[in-house]
Amino acid sequence: MPILPKTGRPLPDLPVLEALPGVKAALARDGRVVLSAPPGSGKTTLVPLALLDEPWLAGRKILVLEPRRLAARASARRMADLRGESVGDTVGYQVRFERKISARTRIEVITEGLLTRRLQADAELPGVGLVIFDEFHERSLDVDLALALTLDARANLNPQLRVMVMSATLDTAAVARVLGGAPVVESSGRLHPVEVRYRPVKADERIGDALGRAVLAALGETHGDVLAFLPGAREIRDAQRLVENQSGQSRLISVHPLYGDLTSAEQDAALLPARDGRRKVILATNIAQTSLTVEGVTTVVDSGYVRAARFDLGAGANRLDTLRVSRASAEQRSGRAGRLGPGTAYRLWSEEQHGRLPAHDTPELLAADLTRFALELAAWGVADPSKLALLDVPAPASWSYARELLAELGALDAGGRITAHGRELARLPTAPRLAHMLLLAQQAKLAETAAWLAATLEERGADTTDAAAAVRRARDSSRVRDAVRQMLRVLEVDGEGRTDENELGRAIAWAFPERIARRRAGSTTAYLCEDGGEARLADKDALGANEWLAIAHWDPAPPRRIRLAAPIAFADVERDHRERVRRESVVRWDAQAEAVVAEEQTRLGAIVLARRDRRSESGDAVRAAMVEGIRQMGLGALPWTDEARQWQARVQSLRLWRETEDWPDVTDAALLATLDPWLVPYLDGVTRRPHLARLDLLEILNGRFDYATRQKLERLAPTHVEVPTGSRIRLAYQPPHAPALEVKLQEMFGCRDTPAVNDGRTKVVLHLLSPGQRPVAVTQDLAGFWARGYLDVKKDMKGRYPRHPWPDDPVSAMPTRRAKPRGT
Repeated sequence: MPILPKTGRPLPDLPVLEALPGVKAALARDGRVVLSAPPGSGKTTLVPLALLDEPWLAGRKILVLEPRRLAARASARRMADLRGESVGDTVGYQVRFERKISARTRIEVITEGLLTRRLQADAELPGVGLVIFDEFHERSLDVDLALALTLDARANLNPQLRVMVMSATLDTAAVARVLGGAPVVESSGRLHPVEVRYRPVKADERIGDALGRAVLAALGETHGDVLAFLPGAREIRDAQRLVENQSGQSRLISVHPLYGDLTSAEQDAALLPARDGRRKVILATNIAQTSLTVEGVTTVVDSGYVRAARFDLGAGANRLDTLRVSRASAEQRSGRAGRLGPGTAYRLWSEEQHGRLPAHDTPELLAADLTRFALELAAWGVADPSKLALLDVPAPASWSYARELLAELGALDAGGRITAHGRELARLPTAPRLAHMLLLAQQAKLAETAAWLAATLEERGADTTDAAAAVRRARDSSRVRDAVRQMLRVLEVDGEGRTDENELGRAIAWAFPERIARRRAGSTTAYLCEDGGEARLADKDALGANEWLAIAHWDPAPPRRIRLAAPIAFADVERDHRERVRRESVVRWDAQAEAVVAEEQTRLGAIVLARRDRRSESGDAVRAAMVEGIRQMGLGALPWTDEARQWQARVQSLRLWRETEDWPDVTDAALLATLDPWLVPYLDGVTRRPHLARLDLLEILNGRFDYATRQKLERLAPTHVEVPTGSRIRLAYQPPHAPALEVKLQEMFGCRDTPAVNDGRTKVVLHLLSPGQRPVAVTQDLAGFWARGYLDVKKDMKGRYPRHPWPDDPVSAMPTRRAKPRGT
């Protein structure tokens, strides 16, 4: 059995031990390796310990990166226990707000963002011989960034630095390529078998309630402790309430929540074995999915959901979506039940649904806000992410947005290089927008107020829209207090624990100037934002009493729902955002007045602060505004006459009849879409809807054609047809049908064939009228009508209209318009 270097202590007999020779050989020879080992194999704790005395390490340190502070602390404790030492001796850890490392420490377990900070401070990583990226499959932005920078530093500054990537569910071939063709070492399978039981729930059942009931069932069907996975703290509270109220055995079980916003002590309490013999139920988020073994757990209950950040490009903000887990994540979760012995995993979905789950989770690099990522690359001296070793390249739209926002914040210069202000933003432990807010607030002597706000905004799940109330409640959180102290320490500001609630709106507006919003006239819920969008409060929200708001959070899907905001005085908007206020001449269509309005406007983005009429405006801008007005009112606003509508129908008929010729589309939709070329030249002096009546629309439409085309139109689709009496009778065009000709039957005597248009190709539809002007027949076959239908019409009409001719042979009869004189 292998033993720990220099301690003589045996290593636990775990599957990863068989992979150690391959790992050591690869690191000694290539300096890079990918280790694929399933949950429970011991990779997190045994591999770093087994590598401590490798010759190539030569007394230097090992950095082990974990995706979460809980896993970092737990794995450090486990490694220290295996060596019979205290944390902070050979093995230590550092997470945000907490550090247990001494001069003797050779293995430092840290969270991913801390490695980026070290690399930015000194890219050679002095004193470090190996960097291990554990649970790499989670693919946070921090781990993708840290690996890319580490590989870049290794290639250009420190070729002796060794790199290992470890995971239980990983595309090893892709990672090996990113590591420059690194060897892949695979460990054996799961330590103990896990029975998977599918237990689908009703579609309308709340996640927390469904999982709580499943936990109660698991307590009755299995032995040992239960680890349950839910998407967030809200669902955890729902499940905890149900389990504690309905278990009927509250003295026999203890329920422990486990999620990121808890203190370290609260998280550690969930992991420690129950000392009083009670069965333990741990209700956890994804925080417990990887990197740690929870003593006593033999059963997993998986809701099948995870809460993840998704960037909404249109809103310029991350939103937290509740998503289905991937098959890889479900495998990780069920593996928690088999760490210490045979276990059971309950999945709250069907086996059929399981097959439809995505294979892997979407990396944050492809889904989340990239602004901080782009700032770190700029600080590294990289403007193009494809120049670094990344498994995926960011979407162009998201990358462009991040770079443009950094430029707007003053973090990048005109050439895209990081500025001094950008380096100050990168130095602060928060998002670039909030870091920008902190620096501006520092100049205004409001650093402490801004720090409390920033720390509050980084916490999730505020249940009030009032930023002041949210900050007051956040003061009870030790994590918020720690974050405030850290920010103020970096800013070199002495905090006194105070905030000026009246200045919160100013601070929010520094971070999110495009979310400065003014209440719409006559409303207490709808606000127009600087970026042109609308944001809404719930009915009767007290914030609706304020004309101006600075919005920190909103639900981006239309309509935007305000989640957190603070009032801001207009005087503060004018003072703090003077550079965003501009004056411009505006010529626009006023839909209410149905007229073109020309004015001088003072604007904050889309918000008009003041306006002054300009009566003398004319020219292209006025014509363009009038065209916009016509588009809004519709083509019916133009002075259509029957002749103009018939011109439209005639052209459209020829377009259908003569497809090989270049007759334009003149439907209403097409005309509306092409107003500029055919109508704009006639709009001089037209500024109001009533002015449109001056236009000769038929002449304007006909003006689209040259002389030859107009002649062709008259020949192929004439407006009138001459009948045998010599009368010229108007045709009624009705595409896609043939044109109609309403004519008194007697005027068609002597005509053998149906009149036609379109060079004789298209017969008109004859509506033959009685002397009383009522249709007696509709036909495109006049000869057939004379031969078959006329006699019936004659019998019916002759007695009713005796003074009108009804010859036996209409083809040879003389056409007439008139009746016979009375008495003849």
